Amino acid sequence: MRELSLDQLRTLVAVTELGSFSAAARALHLAQPTVSLHVSELEARLATLLLFRGGRRVTPTGAGEVLVARARQLLRDANEAVELVKRHREGQVARVRLGSSSGAMVHLLPQILERLDAELPNIDVQVTVGRSAELMNKLFVGDVDLALVATPQAVFPGLKVTPWRHTPMVAMLPARWEAPKAVTPQWLASRPLIFNEPTTQVHQQTMAWFGAAGLHPTARIEMQFNEVTRRLVAAGYGAAILPFEDPSEALEGRIQIVRLRPALTRQLAVAHRAVGPLDEATCRVMRVVVGFRELRGG
Repeated sequence: MRELSLDQLRTLVAVTELGSFSAAARALHLAQPTVSLHVSELEARLATLLLFRGGRRVTPTGAGEVLVARARQLLRDANEAVELVKRHREGQVARVRLGSSSGAMVHLLPQILERLDAELPNIDVQVTVGRSAELMNKLFVGDVDLALVATPQAVFPGLKVTPWRHTPMVAMLPARWEAPKAVTPQWLASRPLIFNEPTTQVHQQTMAWFGAAGLHPTARIEMQFNEVTRRLVAAGYGAAILPFEDPSEALEGRIQIVRLRPALTRQLAVAHRAVGPLDEATCRVMRVVVGFRELRGG
């Protein structure tokens, strides 16, 4: 049996609600023979009578009432689907999957999400947090739409990586330590250290900073999340080199924030697919994200 036609179901509902074939034809802007054909085709396909003809008003049979009730729901669903596609095309209702490196998560990401919720309330932004290299892979296979990553990153065909924010790297020291006005590799290498995990961009930058001075220190512990690292610094466990985004990172005076000499900077980028145009919702989210380039530390 061929699939039921929404046009035929719409005609059946109109005949039932208006009580005549002629009234349904006028409401639907169809010729009356077309209305009659729609109903007769439905009855033939279902092998059952759907309408009682005769008398002053056409009425549904028991089978007709069942089909009309379900037809109303199908027509509502079809109209809603069309409207959702239209709104999705215009970026009014959509889902955008945003990947964020763990280094940008604690202070920057909540601010971005707050702005997105205020400016784009009809876009559902779903967040994936991970290492930058992992997020680039997810972007490449289509698991995320945008990614906030530390650079440099491996080149992926079909992906575009646009520089976004430059954030100073600083030495974070326990408050009780006596520290110089600027921390050098030589001074820091002799202290107990807390490093990021080796797979992170921050770890690689830190080791390059020491390496340029001919030093290769070993950490007491390696951590994945910067927030945990800051808590360990505050507890006096050791010193760390981390990007500095917000004064609250001093944890109410329990951490000293000291500049590095030579200076070190972390660069974040916005990555997205470059093959074909981005959909409107993703473009809107990216415009909000890019606006955070001008924040302090950017």
